[in-house]
Amino acid sequence: MKLNKDKKMNFKLAVLAGDGIGPEIMAQALKVVQAVCTRFGHEFSCEEALVGACAIDAVGDPYPKETHHTCLNADAVLFGALGSPKYDNNPNAKVRPEQGLLKMRKSLGLYANLRPVSVFEGMEHHSPLKEERVRGADFMCVRELTSGLYFGKPQGRSEDGNTAYDTCIYTREEIERILKLAFELAQSRRKKLTVVDKANVLATSRLWRQVAQEMEPRYADVETEYMFVDNAAMKLIQNPTHFDVLVTENLFGDILTDEASVVSGSLGLLPSASIGVHTSLFEPIHGSYPQAAGKNIANPLAMILSTAMLFEYALDAPEEGRCIREAVQASLEAKVVTEDLAEGTPAYSTSDVGDWVARWIAKKEER
Repeated sequence: MKLNKDKKMNFKLAVLAGDGIGPEIMAQALKVVQAVCTRFGHEFSCEEALVGACAIDAVGDPYPKETHHTCLNADAVLFGALGSPKYDNNPNAKVRPEQGLLKMRKSLGLYANLRPVSVFEGMEHHSPLKEERVRGADFMCVRELTSGLYFGKPQGRSEDGNTAYDTCIYTREEIERILKLAFELAQSRRKKLTVVDKANVLATSRLWRQVAQEMEPRYADVETEYMFVDNAAMKLIQNPTHFDVLVTENLFGDILTDEASVVSGSLGLLPSASIGVHTSLFEPIHGSYPQAAGKNIANPLAMILSTAMLFEYALDAPEEGRCIREAVQASLEAKVVTEDLAEGTPAYSTSDVGDWVARWIAKKEER
C-alpha cells in the first residue's frame, strides 16, 4: 500500500467472490469501497481469483496456487462465500470447498479471526433474545484460527473403522501471538478481556491459561477474567453485555462465535476479519446461501460491513470504516433492506441496497 504526504492511499485488493451469493454481495462491497475512495481521495485496484467450489470446477483445486499468489500480492483480501450443495450432498467427494478454506488460512497465516457482535439501534427485536437483554451488546470475539484440533496431527481412523482420533496441539508461540492481539484490542476498547478455556480438563487449556496469566501484568490497564467454555456459552445468552473482548482457541471459538451471532438477530449484519502474517482477509459470516444465488435477494450488509473492517484493520483508516458503519445504520433506519429484514415494507434487492449505501457515502459530505 502506498501512502502519500496527504494521507491518500493507493491499495490493492484480492477479490475472492467464491460460491453461491458470493459474487452478488461482492459486487456491492466493491461499490462501497469505490464510494469511500472517491469521498476520501484514495485509489485502489483489485484482482479477482477463484476459491471454493467454483475453483474445483475450473481447475480441480479449491485454493489454486494462482489464487494464493494473488492474495500474497495484495494489501488485503475481500472474500465472499464458499460452499456448494454439489459437494455438501456428496459424501464420496474427495475434494471439497472447505478444504480450500483451511488451506487458505494456513497458507496465508490467518491466525486470528475477529468477529464483532453488536446490535444496531432499532434492530434489537430481530434477536431471539429479549430486547432488554441484547440492547447495548457490543463485543469482539477473537478466535485462534490455524492450530488446535482442526490442524492437529496425528488424526485418522483405525483399520477396522471402529475408532477415530484427533489431536489438539498448541505451542506457546501460537498462544502468545493471539493473546497479544486480544489484549491490544481490549486496550483500544473498554479494557476488559475474557480468556475462555477448559483448563480444569484439557492440557492445552492449562497452557493457554498459564501463558495468559504470565502476560497479564504487561497489560495492567486491562481487566482480565478467565472463564470455562461451558460457562461462557451460558453467559453469552444470559448476559451478552458482560463481554468486551473474548479470546479462545480454535474449536471453542468456532462454536462460541456461531452462538454469539444470534445476539444481533441477523447473520446478514455480521462481518469478520482474519488477521494474518502475510495479509488479512475480510468476509461476512453467513456462508454461500445457495438457495438465493442469482436471485438478487441476498443481504449484502455483512459483506459491506466487512469492508469497514478492512479499512480499520488492514489500512489503518478508522474514519473510513466509521463512515461505512454510519451508512449501514442509515440504510436500516430508512428501511432500505433486503427481504430478510423487511417488516411490512417493500424489500429491496441486493443491488439496490448496495447502490443506496454507496450513494449515502458519496453524499455524506453534503449533509
